[in-house]
Amino acid sequence: MNLNVPTVSVIVPCRNERAYIEFCVRSILRQELPEGGFEVIVADGMSDDGTREILQEFSREDPRLFIIDNIGRVVSTGLNSAIQVARGRVILRMDAHTEYAPNYIRECVAVLEETEADNVGGPWVARGEGFVSEAIAVAFRSPFAVGGARGHDPQYEGFLDTVYLGCWPREVFDRIGFFDEELVRNQDDEFNLRLIRAKGKVWQSPRIKSWYCPRGSLKSLFQQYKQYGYWKVRVIQKHKMPASVRHLIPGAFVFLLIVLPLLALWWPIMGWGWLGLAGAYLGYTVLASAITAAQGRWSFFPVLPLVFACYHIGYGCGFLRGILDFFVLRSDPNRTCTELTRPSERP
Repeated sequence: MNLNVPTVSVIVPCRNERAYIEFCVRSILRQELPEGGFEVIVADGMSDDGTREILQEFSREDPRLFIIDNIGRVVSTGLNSAIQVARGRVILRMDAHTEYAPNYIRECVAVLEETEADNVGGPWVARGEGFVSEAIAVAFRSPFAVGGARGHDPQYEGFLDTVYLGCWPREVFDRIGFFDEELVRNQDDEFNLRLIRAKGKVWQSPRIKSWYCPRGSLKSLFQQYKQYGYWKVRVIQKHKMPASVRHLIPGAFVFLLIVLPLLALWWPIMGWGWLGLAGAYLGYTVLASAITAAQGRWSFFPVLPLVFACYHIGYGCGFLRGILDFFVLRSDPNRTCTELTRPSERP
């Protein structure tokens, strides 16, 4: 083995992360070394808040850290730029808003070798900072929030359709290509869908531990999931199928909330249908909030219904907007983005 070539290339996309980047880089550089060591490539999206200066200071202190320009300023272009200059035989993605166990890199490499999978990662576990962020994190663990997605189950081990962040053998990108640079969001879901359709394997292991810091306000949570729903439509359009039926449910729900009152102008019974749908959702939301609060803290109970609504209605609104833009208006995904898709938003 060439000792000058690391086994692992850690790739980190970031933009305007002054408040988080120092903690992130320190935690990565302090990781337990895998055999052969690692390098860190930060793809900076032309930050203008002091992030670049902090990164440059770290780069002077530790030769394992490299900084490259992400001129596209979105996550997908940053990932691709970093992969293209990476030297390791293993590519591992890490993000600024996540805390990692000290053995995160070593466990990723070990699980990759043991399973012979094409992508491995740990469960997507949230840990909040502040009351609203903590409430969002508590709801994040609820099956009601995410449609029972196994990626949020901290105990699940096995195959699944997508995984948080990711760790890949370098040859995977030679085989199926890079991340889709059209996508402001959902680029990892689209990549994993493409990987699975190419007979690849995606594996989750609870040994790979990290803790994601969610948004700190309901408004930013709503906007985040609005973007997820919007760009999920583009993924479906490109691949002619959804990765899971659960991706369609929030859009169908919001569609019925909008359409049933309009139909009630001609068929009054549709008004009763709307009341039944809204009432059922309210009931399930209150019940799910009580169950979730009982497992977390009861002080979260008053805000949890609003948190769940941000997850579901935000995603559903974005999904319907995506249908309008991509299927009806046939909009160009590379057009100048609106507030819905602005690239300065954090991953």
